[in-house]
Amino acid sequence: MLEVRDLQKWYPLGGRRRDVVRAVDGVSFDVRRGEVLSLVGESGSGKTTVGRTVLRLQTPSAGSIRFDGQDITTLSRRRMRPLRQRMQLVFQDPYASLNPRMTVERIVAAPLEIHGLGGTRVERRAKVAETLQLVGLLPEHASRYPHEFSGGQRQRVGIARALITEPELLVADEPVSALDVSVQAQVVNLLLALKRRLGLTVLFIAHDLAVVGHISDRVAVMYLGRIVELAETRALFATPRHPYTEALLSAAPVANPAARRDRIVLAGDVPSPLDPPSGCSFRTRCPYALPACAAERPVLREMAPGHWKACIRDDLALRAPF
Repeated sequence: MLEVRDLQKWYPLGGRRRDVVRAVDGVSFDVRRGEVLSLVGESGSGKTTVGRTVLRLQTPSAGSIRFDGQDITTLSRRRMRPLRQRMQLVFQDPYASLNPRMTVERIVAAPLEIHGLGGTRVERRAKVAETLQLVGLLPEHASRYPHEFSGGQRQRVGIARALITEPELLVADEPVSALDVSVQAQVVNLLLALKRRLGLTVLFIAHDLAVVGHISDRVAVMYLGRIVELAETRALFATPRHPYTEALLSAAPVANPAARRDRIVLAGDVPSPLDPPSGCSFRTRCPYALPACAAERPVLREMAPGHWKACIRDDLALRAPF
């Protein structure tokens, strides 16, 4: 469904030095039809920028993006418009992403009006009611305003808005991070049910590995604008092959309060994407770094069927906390 090759998104800062912020710096991955691929990593790793760039909400600096076999990397806004109803975005913040002056009916029906879908006003109203029921809301909720709903209900409205054009690809940008823990599971289970029922392909962006492990078919781990590990979910959780993945897994909460684990605390802060380290971008915080790690940027290599990593050290026996 989605093929991304050597994607870059750099933001020039101007000035005499012509500095650039390397938000995404050479990312490649595929999203298979009907699967959930998750992008995980710390804040500032470039996950959201990848999601917005593959939807062409931002113009890539380099690389290529193919959606359902069609190269959309350089398409104009006019040529992208027919494709937008087939690819939709669920925003992170259910409070900021809904217009407080519009009723739920107008919010959810807006994509139909923009793309000229849904027929008459009566038919659109029926479509809105049907979509609200699909996400677990009632048809009578259509006449209410966003402030009358809880955070979880608002996110359901946002999901309904994304689904009303019957898209094939859904980019979910940390859709549960702004919600209470008790509500997060409801929204994740809703997305899973919708994925199975509608045959959706999902690019799921998150930093919570507990959520990612529940919803994903495969996981791509990002650090400072690059993918450092990519594998099927079960393989990545059972046998992490990159030190950064090992550290992320050690920090993920577990349901058993009696379970004891050795937490890996990384030294220092994430380097600036304005001036990333030479060689491996993780080497300045990696407990296993060698002098050779500074010499050359490691490429993403397939270490086992479907399991890729960007690390020069093949002698490490990394721990799986689960």
